Order: sequence, then structure tokens, then C-alpha cells
Amino acid sequence: MSVTDWIVLIVTLLAIVAYGIYKSRGTHNIDGFFLGNQSLPWYHVTLSVMATQASAITFLSAPGLAYSKGMSFVQFYFGLPLAMIVLCITFVPIFHRLKVYTAYEFLEKRFDMKTRALTAFLFLVQRGLSTGITIYAPSIILSTILNIDTTYTTLFIGGLVIVYTVYGGTRAVSYTQLLQMSIIFSGLFIAGVMVVRMLPGDIGFSDALQIAGKMGRTNAIDWSFDWNNQYTVWSGLIGGFFLQLSYFGTDQSQVGRYLTGASVGQSRLGLLMNGLVKIPMQFLILLIGVLVFAFYQFNQPPIFFNSYELNKIEKSEYNAELNRIKADYGRAFNEKQAQVKELNTAIEADDEKAINQHRTVLQTADEKTKAIRQEAVDLMLKNDPDADTNDNNYIFLSFVTRYLPQGLIGLLIAIIFLASMGSTASALNSLTSTTVIDIYKRFMNKDGTDNKYLSVSRWTTIGWGLFCILMALYASKMGNLIEAVNILGSLFYGTILGIFVVAFYFKKIGGSATFKAALITEVIVFTFWITDVMAFLWLNIAGCVILVVIAWLFEMISPEKPL
Repeated sequence: MSVTDWIVLIVTLLAIVAYGIYKSRGTHNIDGFFLGNQSLPWYHVTLSVMATQASAITFLSAPGLAYSKGMSFVQFYFGLPLAMIVLCITFVPIFHRLKVYTAYEFLEKRFDMKTRALTAFLFLVQRGLSTGITIYAPSIILSTILNIDTTYTTLFIGGLVIVYTVYGGTRAVSYTQLLQMSIIFSGLFIAGVMVVRMLPGDIGFSDALQIAGKMGRTNAIDWSFDWNNQYTVWSGLIGGFFLQLSYFGTDQSQVGRYLTGASVGQSRLGLLMNGLVKIPMQFLILLIGVLVFAFYQFNQPPIFFNSYELNKIEKSEYNAELNRIKADYGRAFNEKQAQVKELNTAIEADDEKAINQHRTVLQTADEKTKAIRQEAVDLMLKNDPDADTNDNNYIFLSFVTRYLPQGLIGLLIAIIFLASMGSTASALNSLTSTTVIDIYKRFMNKDGTDNKYLSVSRWTTIGWGLFCILMALYASKMGNLIEAVNILGSLFYGTILGIFVVAFYFKKIGGSATFKAALITEVIVFTFWITDVMAFLWLNIAGCVILVVIAWLFEMISPEKPL
């Protein structure tokens, strides 16, 4: 990066952190630390909820996913608006009326202490592991820029987020997220415009989309019903609905965001606006990935997008062999590029026969470049068996650092950092609130002072931060990060949602039946996942339905006597 980019990056990051700490000054109790004194307007709630969900993973991995597989991932969010409506009708007024710090306090009032503790434990495991992935995402950026191992950059990023989360709590998180999302929207729009402007002079926006479409990258909608297909309209509407309902309704990282609303109405409006804006936002992020794919049909992409891993081979004894592979790759790309131009000519002439002919030849040429690229990957493993051979998360970052103008590179990288800081800070805050309120305050120190709880909260934040950093050090083995984090959530969200569904809608089912059903359901869900019975989105509805059925059966067999 240039000096200008470094200045833009550093100034943006420092300004955001300073702003959050300044706005959160005066946080002297756990009500302010966890709920921001419930004083934030709806637009704060909307942007805070979106920023918590839209981590650096979104801005690194989503374009890479669209580049590799197309836009089908957008269907993952189709159930979100429906989930927001259900939340606004049921969850939000109940949580506000009970004046809870965490979603799990309600479960003890409805069931018993052990059900509350189990649900809080499931959340802590899931969110602790997922947060490690969100910390790892921006460390990829720094390692690419500085050409150093991600271990060092992970430690730096994790430490930076811990500092301002510990100091300011949820108010620091919410205020910084408001500014972050404003910058993010602006930066993404500029990035999309720049990609189109850098296409060849005779290739416009629609031409780029048509070429990408003929190569299978604009497949946003799939109406097929297939249990093993991860992204279809039905998996998004049904499985996605249950996942989003669980995520926003029972995951403390999100519940904590809309509990900061000044009233039930402000929280509801914030959630509804999130439901309206999230799908178009995700569509545009994926669209940028498709445009980058189209750009690389006319400009030779790197043989491997992770420059750090590539540099290791260049400095090894295998450098000569790598140069031979690169030469082969260049020749294969030139052949492929000629076919892309022929395909574009056929599309402009609306010659369907020629389109099909050139598309078939292009697919063959594309497979050839992939085979040569695989040779480079095999060489990496030969040089270092522990090499990270999945470069999907580096595609958009590589494009940004290689082709965008000075200043804009620094801004876009700052955006990805900001997204990570916002979502990670929210997650750390939720992990802390659940640990302190549902475990420490409930089981270890029921009568502590506000100052004591605030002190414990800050130390707990540090502890969870260190745990998440350790998890981040292993995240490189998990493939595409945006898929990994959603798969991980789907292993727990169905069970957690099922517990809340029973709590809200099945008043005759008691705590003991629900507790036993939750343990059995979690084993079943993990079995489904390990044996690959269904795509991960369906695990959310399976977990929820199975828990409700088992809890009902337990209650029928052995009714719980009312206290």
C-alpha cells in the first residue's frame, strides 16, 4: 500500500475508536455497559444490528463466494424479513417488559435454573467459536499487506477490539457501528463503480453481467427443492427463517443490540428496517464479487490469491517449477480470454447457437486454467504440508490492493477492519453479559455492587477476548469464512430456538422436559451434520422441531407438577 493508503487507514481506525470511547464516557454501571441505558433511537438499533451481522467475513468472503460459485448465497437471507416480523410481535415486547439484560434470564422465570444455564452455555460455545472466525478475517488483510504470518496480525486485531470494548461497553459498540456502517455503504458503492470503470472500453455493466451469467455466476434464484442443496429459495425461506429467528431472537449478540432501543417501538422499527435493507445490501456485495469475476475474464488473475503463501514458494527450491506453472497459466488464460471475447461478440449479435458453442469451448478453457492452478496448489503443499491452500477469502482483497487507486485502497481496507471491529465487539459484549448475568451473578455472587459487576464484566471481556483470539489462530483451516460461521451457528441455533418456542407457545411443557429434550436434540443435530443428512440451513428447522416434539413427549410421559 502507498503512504496515502496507510494514512487513510490509520486515521479512519483511530477516529472510529476515539469517537466510540468519547461517546461512551460516563459508563459507570452494568446497565450502561450492557444496555447503553436503553437510550438509543431506532436508526442506531438498525445500523448496530446490521453491523453486528455484517462482519469483515461478509466483505472478504461474500465477494469471493460470488466469484467462485455465483450469487446463490443471497437466498440465505430470504427468511430474514419474516423473522423480523415474528420478533417484533413476540420477542421484543417480552424482553422489554421483563427488563432483562440477556435473553436467557427469561428462561429461568419460565422454566428453571438448569434450562437457563444450559441455553446460556450453548450460546457461549457457539458465539465464542464464531467470534474467533470474525477476528481472523481482518488479520488476513494485514498479513497480505505486510507479508507476515496471520498469527501476529490476529493478536494485534484481537487486542485492538478488546481495548475499546472493555472501556466503553455496548455504547461504544453502538456509536462506532453507526459511523462504521455509513462509511461501509459509501465505500462499497465506490468499489462497485470502480470495477465497472476498469472493464475494457467496449464492455459495459450489462455486458459484464451477461458474460458472468453465461459462466454460471448470476444464479441468484434456485426454485428446486433439494435437501442437500445449501442455497435455494426454499432453504432460504424456511431454513433461513428459523436460523434468523434464532440468531436475532435468542443470540445475545443481537438481542443485546435491540435491547438498547429507547422503547419497544424504537427496537421494533430498528429490526424491521434491518429486514428491509439487509437483502439488497447482501445482493450488492455479492454483485461486486460477480463484477470482479467479469473483470478477471479480461485481466489475468493471480495464479493464487494468497500472496503470502505464494511468496513462500517463490523463496523456496521450487521457484523454477512455479515459474514454469505460471507460464503455462498465462498461455492458458490467453486462450480463455480469446473465447471470452468471442462469447461477448455472440451475445451482442444475439446468436444463440454461437453463444452455446463458445460457452462450451470457454468451459473447457476454464477447466484447463483450474487444472494448472491446482498444480501450483500441489506445489505449495509439497513445499509446506501446513500451507493454507484455500484462497477464496483473499480474492476481493487481492483485487482491491492490486487495482484500486491510492486512498481508496486504504478506505476499503479500513471498511473491512471496521466491520470486523463492530461485529467482534458486539460478540464480546454479548459473551460477557451472558457470562456475568447468567452465570457469575446467578451462581457466584448474587448480592454484589454495581461497581463489582462492572469490574468483573471488564475482566470477563478480556478473558473472552483471549479465548476468541486462540480460536482465530485455527480459523484458516475452515475454508470460506462466511459459510463456516453460518454452519457453526446452525449446529446450535435450532436447539436454542426450540427452547424459546416452547417457552413462548407451549405453556404446559415444563423445564425438566425441555432440558432433557435440548440435550437429546443437540446430539441428533450433530449426528445429522456429521453424517451429511441435509444441507446446514435445514439443521435450524430440524433442531427446533425435534426439540419441541421430544419435550412434548417427555411432558406427556411424565408431567411436571406445578410448583
